[in-house]
Amino acid sequence: MKTRMLMLSMAVSCIFTSHALAMTKAEYDTQKNRISADLKVNRGNCGSLKGNAKDICLSEAKGAEKVARAELEAQYKPGTRQTQEVAVSKADAAYETAKEKCDDLAGNPKDVCLKDAKALHVKAREEAKVAKATTEASISRSASVNEARKEASSETREANYEAAKARCDTFAGNAKDTCQKDAKARFGM
Repeated sequence: MKTRMLMLSMAVSCIFTSHALAMTKAEYDTQKNRISADLKVNRGNCGSLKGNAKDICLSEAKGAEKVARAELEAQYKPGTRQTQEVAVSKADAAYETAKEKCDDLAGNPKDVCLKDAKALHVKAREEAKVAKATTEASISRSASVNEARKEASSETREANYEAAKARCDTFAGNAKDTCQKDAKARFGM
């Protein structure tokens, strides 16, 4: 009897605890307004910068806003989809900022920078897919998790191959051919 009462009291306390952690509509709206205000402040901080430095600053401000909005949604309506959206938002924000940083370069170094940024972006997005599939998976759906992992591995490998291939463009003749063959062998292309 004592065990049943203890389990019942624990269950009731868990219910009230989870309800206490839930975000109300008013709290949600307040946080949305705070995120908008933060964006305005961050954009204002970029005003004194010039050229690509300003572009980078604005990209970082927009990225921070997108990530904050995704995190707010995940708090307001928790779930695997929202968790994936947070990871994707972080990957997208980092990618956009990395592309702006690559604008400071020219020629092949810029191409390599962009390919590296794309490879990291693809990897982060694919990892978010795998995490979602893993979270949703049960024993009967392990095949979908394995399929998601295989697809993520393939996408990541292709993006890394493209970045390695761009690095080979700095070479000429036999050195370039050797570099490209090594890249194909390393990434299984």
